[in-house]
Amino acid sequence: MAVILTVGVTVATAVTPMNVRHSKSCGAPLVRYVMNLTYLTNSHPPSGTHPPMEGSSLHSRTPNRVRRLTRRGLTAVLSAVALASGGLLALAGPSAASAAPSSAAPAAAASTTAHTQRLCSEPTKAGYMACHALARTDLIQHLSLSPNVLPSGYGPTDLQSAYALPASAGAGATVAIIDAYDDPNAESDLASYRSTYGLPACTTANGCFRKADQNGGTSYPTADAGWAGEISLDVDMVSAVCPQCHILLVEANQPSMADLGTAVNRAVTMGAKYVSNSYGGSEGATDPSSDASYFNHPGVAITVSSGDSGYGVEYPAASQYVTSVGGTSLSRASGTPRGWSEKVWGSSAGGNGAGSGCSAYTAKPSWQTDSGCAKRTVADVSAVADPATGLAVYDSYQASGWNVYGGTSASAPIVASVYALAGTPASGTYPSSYPYAHASSLNDVTSGANGSCGNYLCTAQAGYDGPTGLGTPNGTAAFTNGSTGGNTVTVTNPGNQSTTVNTAVSLQIKATDSGTGQTLTYSATGLPAGLSVNASSGLISGTPTATGSSNVTVTAKDGTNASGSTSFTWTVNPVGGGCNASQLFGNPGFETGSASPWTATPAVIDNSSSEAAHSGTWKAWLDGYGSTHTDSLAQSVTIPSGCHATLTFWVHIDTSETTASIAYDKLTVQAGSSTLATYSNLNKNTGYAQKSFDLSSFAGQTVSVKFTGTEDVSLQTSFVIDDTALNIS
Repeated sequence: MAVILTVGVTVATAVTPMNVRHSKSCGAPLVRYVMNLTYLTNSHPPSGTHPPMEGSSLHSRTPNRVRRLTRRGLTAVLSAVALASGGLLALAGPSAASAAPSSAAPAAAASTTAHTQRLCSEPTKAGYMACHALARTDLIQHLSLSPNVLPSGYGPTDLQSAYALPASAGAGATVAIIDAYDDPNAESDLASYRSTYGLPACTTANGCFRKADQNGGTSYPTADAGWAGEISLDVDMVSAVCPQCHILLVEANQPSMADLGTAVNRAVTMGAKYVSNSYGGSEGATDPSSDASYFNHPGVAITVSSGDSGYGVEYPAASQYVTSVGGTSLSRASGTPRGWSEKVWGSSAGGNGAGSGCSAYTAKPSWQTDSGCAKRTVADVSAVADPATGLAVYDSYQASGWNVYGGTSASAPIVASVYALAGTPASGTYPSSYPYAHASSLNDVTSGANGSCGNYLCTAQAGYDGPTGLGTPNGTAAFTNGSTGGNTVTVTNPGNQSTTVNTAVSLQIKATDSGTGQTLTYSATGLPAGLSVNASSGLISGTPTATGSSNVTVTAKDGTNASGSTSFTWTVNPVGGGCNASQLFGNPGFETGSASPWTATPAVIDNSSSEAAHSGTWKAWLDGYGSTHTDSLAQSVTIPSGCHATLTFWVHIDTSETTASIAYDKLTVQAGSSTLATYSNLNKNTGYAQKSFDLSSFAGQTVSVKFTGTEDVSLQTSFVIDDTALNIS
């Protein structure tokens, strides 16, 4: 059966075999964007087919592909004709903006693999700034999505996975967003983004969200569609990286450095310890004065986008007091320990990509020691910014909802939020120095370029380089209190602890300092009730008074404010060892309809009729895309000391592979770093089979039980898991 859509000379053909069990439309190429456009389901994709955008979070599990093309196909083909040639066509599912906001510059910004448009017009006079947000124009916008469908572009779990970030940290911390003009829909659009991804509400009513003018009041400036898109990108990135953080949006009267700088000062006055700035303009002789007036705020982490025009320096990214944030292209890399890879956003041809280089006016901060610039070097660190591997954003003010955005406007709020996850900066210090004291705690980006300059200022290398700085976040350690002197404090992890309630404990924490003659001061968060740490010796002692499991972080700081920390789990068991027969998994059959307390790739938790649950209506459905893809499902549990533990789960394997000898698609089951079993398309079955594994060797430890499904380039295999249990006795 085929659906033929014809516009001018462009023909789109989709053939769907009637015996296809189901399809997941974002996972396989749907359209050949040339004269005759043909895609055959469950066949190897034709040569030259454009793949979907790398990192798309979109999942759509509807078995009726013909019906989808009838409803959305004509719109998609019309959009393709309007794009001229070479664009990515998002036929199935929510993507975004083919129409740019009214204030956007008419010319599209260059990109190697995606059609984009700047949201803000370029400055027309000195002292004025432009936002650094880029919107994809080769995707279809959607104001709303179908149930269980996520938008294109990276979402919260993608960023948390790529940068090894904790989802539960940052509670109560306020991240300020500085932008020009007003976004009348800022709060409602934020609500749409957060509800789509299952994040806690962040509203004025619950105290999480606040919007202010540059004077701290509610006389908001004139609304502007381009800057409204920038605001949506900024608040969505804070939500994605630090869901527990509060958000303060301060709107400047206009995009002048004077007004934007006044808004920065207002945010700090209002108590923000983390301030994100996603704008920039030409350097000038007044920059040192602006530095002193607006950005010299010790004890406050201020991040600034490095720019979107490739090799070259902008202000305020060149300020000596801020963390200048460059940009990368972020891609999934299955089979690697990290699971992701990054390179410089840009090309050796220059003209687009992250900004970098030597400032002409700003003095070099003491912690920056590269030799290629006598003055300030841009950037310090980086994060994803390439719109071709961009972020899902929701903006409805003179825009049409979901789109994929990029630019270093994304990387600045991402890094500001990582600072918030890391904890309050030390009083009197400049947080921009922290990564230089902990460079080994970053993902070093070693490939790519943003121009041709002949050295590290525009070309990635091991260690520091201009486009990506010291690297991208790898957890929060690089963003914790460092020191301008460069001392490194290392705290030895004591391992997970398991003790008994009402029984005295004593645990000595050990730490070292690279500096000589330093005295360390210890502190701890998350200790079980009844325990405390000695600030001078690092000894944790006391008698725990309640059962339960706690996430403990111990920090040691020296006299220069350099610090190090380590985290571990402390479980307090009932008298008798806590081995009363019980089941440890939360949400074992997924019947809550959401993943928590599991962590899962978006849309893995599913209740569609295409694959039946073992019991109830919900199950975990990994893979089934028919293209290169990885899904995961994991939960960490603490197994009490002395207990016998058994992991069980039911699994159904459904495949379109026809081989009887080659394992193309695989499901790996792990407990911690131990692989318990590997299943593949060769293990297909018609119903569910129960599997069982002894995890008693993990007693007294916190262990992560993880299911990882990987598919190759064609022919789907679905791994469906239900009714899990981790029983102790």
